[in-house]
Amino acid sequence: MEGRRKVLVIDDEPDLVEMIRMALERMFEVITAFNGKEGIERARADRPDAIVLDVMMPEKDGFTACKELKEDPATASIPVLILTGVAEHFGRSKYHRMGGMEIEAEDFIPKPVDPNELLRRVSALIK
Repeated sequence: MEGRRKVLVIDDEPDLVEMIRMALERMFEVITAFNGKEGIERARADRPDAIVLDVMMPEKDGFTACKELKEDPATASIPVLILTGVAEHFGRSKYHRMGGMEIEAEDFIPKPVDPNELLRRVSALIK
């Protein structure tokens, strides 16, 4: 794994985390966290090259975690791809695309996610 770019996946669904890990491990070292609080700690400690961040999670939701990461000089430059299962409820939920862009996420993708599309999008963020 030495020398490979590192991606932090933050999501509270273990099965989805495993699917994302399998998709991204073709090109990247993948590290994981299972809630927003743990994800912020991992980002600060491991300095990933990109973060894939779920919106709805315990401890700290993805928008709050992203906002904190972008406000911290140590993690502000790490590109964040917001991943959400509530995309179909944009107009009726506090979790919507504009909310993600207002907290400076670089990309936004709805669940269910296509593994190849996710790999393409993360690769584009890192380049």
